Amino acid sequence: MATGVLQRVSGGLGRAKSGAHSAGQLAVWGRGFATSSCRNREDSWFKSLFVRKVDPRKDAHSNLLTKNEESNLYKIQFHNVKPECLDAYNKLCEDVLPSIHADKYYPCELVGTWNTWYGEQDQAVHLWRYRGGYPALTEVMNKLRQNKEFTAYRKERGKMLLSRRNQLLLEFSFWNEPVPRTGPNVYELRSYQLRPGTMIEWGNYWARAVRYRQQNREAVGGFFSQIGNLYMVHHLWAYKDLQSREDTRNAVWQQEGWHEVVYYTVPLIQYMDSRIMIPTKASPLQ
Repeated sequence: MATGVLQRVSGGLGRAKSGAHSAGQLAVWGRGFATSSCRNREDSWFKSLFVRKVDPRKDAHSNLLTKNEESNLYKIQFHNVKPECLDAYNKLCEDVLPSIHADKYYPCELVGTWNTWYGEQDQAVHLWRYRGGYPALTEVMNKLRQNKEFTAYRKERGKMLLSRRNQLLLEFSFWNEPVPRTGPNVYELRSYQLRPGTMIEWGNYWARAVRYRQQNREAVGGFFSQIGNLYMVHHLWAYKDLQSREDTRNAVWQQEGWHEVVYYTVPLIQYMDSRIMIPTKASPLQ
């Protein structure tokens, strides 16, 4: 009888232990599930901080940033000239480029032509405008192929160059259109390689910022690339001399709001470059 009692008690204790063990497992699993769910929610929230929501757009960025009522296309050319040939190169350009600019047969205008003073040495920079966009560009290129003087110019120019590159640009809607100006001036071309996807953000900030830079008529033109290096922005400025440039750039920091523009646009830039340029005799921008 005692043996039977002991067996029943032992069995009860075993079942109690088994039940307690199962309950403990359930509690641990429940806590693990709750912790996992909480962690998943935290991870989802944390990731959402870094995932940019994309707003649906029904127009290209270029159409949102440029002057839609004007179909101006720009081409900027960078020619790296053999050091011993720079004077001859400038003379050759002075003989040929103004005649194309002045001839109404070609729907294009020479906006400016410069030599780099500080930055890449022995470099020429030319900026052209094509009123009518890509069709005007194509028309000019086709006509110049039939121009014997221009063909001879290109052949002679090729002997003087180390390398060359170009970009096709559109102008920002909030910048001035470059117009001829008298000199003497020095020009600064500031070029910004932006992070992909940030052009609209850049435009939003600079639409306000350019107002701070009109005090001395230093803002000449602002452009962004369409063909060539993409997400590239060029700002063209004019100053009386380098000291005027220094004074003008320092003064803008005294204007309310400028520091905010700098603060928010610097993170958009991958790298930037500055050229100080001197206009050649043939340049409409002096």
